[in-house]
Amino acid sequence: MRAIIIFALAAALNAQTISLDSNGHWYERLRQPYRAPGVRAVDYSNSARIDSLLRAGQLYLSLKDALALAVENNLDLELQRFAPRIAEADTLRAQGGGLLRGVPLTYRQLYAGVGGPGAPQLASLGAGSSASTVPSNSTDLASISQQNVDLSIQPTQPLSSGSRVPSFDPAIAGTLNWGHASVPQTSSFVSGTNALLSNNFAGNLGLQQSFATGTSYNLGFLNNRTLSNAARAEYSPYTTSALGLTVTQSLLQGWGIATNRRFVQIARNDEKISQNVFRLQVVETVSSVIRLYWDLVSLAEDARVKEQALGLARKLFEDNKSQVEVGTLAPLELKRAQAEVARSRQDFTNAQNLVLQQELILKTVLSRNGLSDERVRAARIVPLDHIDIPDQDRVIPMQDMLDIAFRKRPDIIQSRIQVENSRISLKGSKAALLPQLDVIASLQNNGLTGEPNTNPLAPGGNVSRVPDGFFLGGYGNALGQIFARNFPNYAVGLQLNIPIHNRVAQADVVRDQLQIRQTEVRLRLLENQIRLELETALVAMQRARSAYDAALETRQLQDEALAAEQERYTVGASTSFFVIQYQRDLQQARSTEVTAKNAYAKARAALDRSLGEILMRNGIDVEEAYRGRISFAPTPIPVDVK
Repeated sequence: MRAIIIFALAAALNAQTISLDSNGHWYERLRQPYRAPGVRAVDYSNSARIDSLLRAGQLYLSLKDALALAVENNLDLELQRFAPRIAEADTLRAQGGGLLRGVPLTYRQLYAGVGGPGAPQLASLGAGSSASTVPSNSTDLASISQQNVDLSIQPTQPLSSGSRVPSFDPAIAGTLNWGHASVPQTSSFVSGTNALLSNNFAGNLGLQQSFATGTSYNLGFLNNRTLSNAARAEYSPYTTSALGLTVTQSLLQGWGIATNRRFVQIARNDEKISQNVFRLQVVETVSSVIRLYWDLVSLAEDARVKEQALGLARKLFEDNKSQVEVGTLAPLELKRAQAEVARSRQDFTNAQNLVLQQELILKTVLSRNGLSDERVRAARIVPLDHIDIPDQDRVIPMQDMLDIAFRKRPDIIQSRIQVENSRISLKGSKAALLPQLDVIASLQNNGLTGEPNTNPLAPGGNVSRVPDGFFLGGYGNALGQIFARNFPNYAVGLQLNIPIHNRVAQADVVRDQLQIRQTEVRLRLLENQIRLELETALVAMQRARSAYDAALETRQLQDEALAAEQERYTVGASTSFFVIQYQRDLQQARSTEVTAKNAYAKARAALDRSLGEILMRNGIDVEEAYRGRISFAPTPIPVDVK
């Protein structure tokens, strides 16, 4: 029955179990608890959404589609889908009276990515320098690194197991045994022979189970049939049978439902922890995809800025070339313009390569097969969304933000459950301090049946073998005596076990309490970290807003300054050196504006994550994420795309 329950539970939660077809036969249902459930292999094919977004070698991707693809295809998320099912298996184990095996408490961080324009992955030499940006191999490796984050706030050494947990699953035990014995006798007075020969056949059956109240029972049905050459016995062969019930109730250690079912409660809490760990993996995936997507958008926009700068440099070179040819400009100015073209080309090439790197990382995150799918590997990503800066930011008082974060963030929720589990486990440690005092009661009904002994008496034997007719008969006669309670046995007693010093149990309780205090301190550290994250995220968004406003104004002024300098150059009032300088300043201003927009978009996402609202704000449902299928349709590809 418990196997049937776990199969139904697994199916309800999309567990990939092999269905056991019982065809409704009673013997199939009896076999189910003893058949190993199977788990289907992971499907490594991508969802159909990615095919609907591919067109003519390009992957048209909105942020919404990128998030949906990540939820449906990302393997880090697929890995985390096993955790809730592992927790469910632990709950089933605890309900049977088994010790817990533990649940995973780690989630996986996604790739850092190349980063947006001006990110640490580039060794930028600053504005106004004649040198170009130079990529760094060590930082390229950092962009594709991943790491696991441990969410456990409990000490590395587990708490003590505490008092023994009873086995809640009933168990049937049976024995069949045949034996032959030849025993020489020192006297024939008892058996009537000097060599006692006997054949014994025993068939016993027992049922035992324990309960959360500390009660256990053992129901035994014993049967023994003996055929011997004993001359003085009145019955041969004969059968003895007994039906007995023994009930044991713990009065001190092992008493109480809460103590005996503590592992069940912990296992159910572990299910909640696993659900929150999965939710945290979804949060990490969504946050990382938002960051990677906006970085790609910004890198592509910065590449266009570099392309525009290259176009300006080429135009200046052509203008200087014409003037040198007619003799109105010194050849040195042509060399200077030509050098600027080379520098701008290198910047543009670097920017394009950064876009390609970011595309590879993003496609790996959004695909189950990574870059092994040739169509996905060769496709260029075309972002359909751009960064919009709202006119006004949402303002929430800090205390309200803290209340929201402490209520919604899965990391703080699961940490509090860990503290609760530690306190539940302490109940078992304290219960182990108590002596063992059990009351034991037993009831047994006995029966005997057999046939008259026909073994010959020894010469000179004068024993009268007149069997009682009450005991003559077959096996049904013995059963009748048992159920008629003709020969009952009763017993009741106390069993006491008192440890003298009890130092092991005392040490366990002290250590468990100390470890719980450590857990509470770690929880407080996490709460302080969340406060710091919120404050930092809010300051970062405010700073990004100010930086964007300043960058926008700077870019507008640099546009005007370059236009004015070009007019002066046209009338001969300036030189190409100053024009090049103004072009660089404009390029830097445009890149700074792109960087500021990107920083604002990521700061806003970081604030949503710190609040625990990033899934809600991006329309991601955790239940859909667990099933691996997002309900909203793919974004239509623009109609002008062939």
